[in-house]
Amino acid sequence: QVQLVESGGDLVQAGGSLRLSCAASGNILGFHAVAWYRQVPGKQRALLAILTSEGSPTVVESVKGRVTISRDNVKNTVFLQMNRLEPEDTATYYCNSWPSFGPWGLGTQVTVSS
Repeated sequence: QVQLVESGGDLVQAGGSLRLSCAASGNILGFHAVAWYRQVPGKQRALLAILTSEGSPTVVESVKGRVTISRDNVKNTVFLQMNRLEPEDTATYYCNSWPSFGPWGLGTQVTVSS
């Protein structure tokens, strides 16, 4: 079973940037779409961006212009670049296959201070 492991979260000031990484244990990027999600305690996990197996990106409207999704096929890694971070971006960020997903990982925590 392919595993996806998130990393790159940190404590940053508002206006800063972060690049999150989603490392796949196997070569799935050419076969499955991968998506980034985030979750705030007490709220449902929210979809942020999708990258298809062909490499076509989609970013949800609420973060469009600040967030990009990309991949490194050699490293089997999908990235989420987030710019102009806001305190409202504070959340745990997860990646998973899309639209059907496997077990959720631990995620990576992003905290944005005002």
